[in-house]
Amino acid sequence: MSTRTALVTGAARGIGAATVRRLAEQGYAVLAVDVTADDPALPYPMGTAAELAAVVEKAGGDVAAFVADVRDPEAMAAAVAEAERRWGGLDVAIAAAGVIAGGLPLWEVPQAQEKAVLEVNLNGVVHLARAAVPALLRRPEPRAGRFLAVASAAATRGLPMLAAYCAAKSGVAGLIRALGAELGRTGVTANAVSPGSTDTPILAESARLYDLPEAAAFAGQQPLGRLLDPAEVAAVLAFLAGTDARAMTGAVVPVDGGLAL
Repeated sequence: MSTRTALVTGAARGIGAATVRRLAEQGYAVLAVDVTADDPALPYPMGTAAELAAVVEKAGGDVAAFVADVRDPEAMAAAVAEAERRWGGLDVAIAAAGVIAGGLPLWEVPQAQEKAVLEVNLNGVVHLARAAVPALLRRPEPRAGRFLAVASAAATRGLPMLAAYCAAKSGVAGLIRALGAELGRTGVTANAVSPGSTDTPILAESARLYDLPEAAAFAGQQPLGRLLDPAEVAAVLAFLAGTDARAMTGAVVPVDGGLAL
């Protein structure tokens, strides 16, 4: 069987970086995509070019970096085109890029922050789907294409002072269900994971927004009593990316330490 190929956004750190490493370990060729630039609307740093380069180096195998902003449809189309140029096609697209902002009631959150959250977390997934799904469908039958996204426990729980984030992640869950129905019998499936409190820069920023001393303060919300490691979420994404997950589509899989219970 030829090497399966994947594209992962938000690849410089967090769940995206862990997913790149996991897929590379399993023999995938991976295009690791990240914007590698701060956003003036957001009060915390984004992943850097150095972090993305380190992910590529440590992953080993056939992994390449690509700088692109998920908010730009043309940039997503260019990323997909690069994957097809390098490896002759695309089998898996994973939308892991995400940001967070808030800390105030919805009506008090600066509009620039609200826009950034909605544009990255929801429209970024839409833009990747519009570019990647046609590429997945260009693979000859029988296909085993996978479009995957990172939703959140915030898709089903109302989190105070994070209304835009909740709205965006709920939108991701709805998008995945619709794509699953639309793709039907094509051999391409659409699924998502819904992480709980995971040890990432987004969780660290969440702690700051809630005036908590550190991200570890969120651990008590989960029956497991600990934060999740990004690698644990990546492991489920890697399963969904594989051929053994062919019976799943339109699913939003909790990887949340029991937070949704």
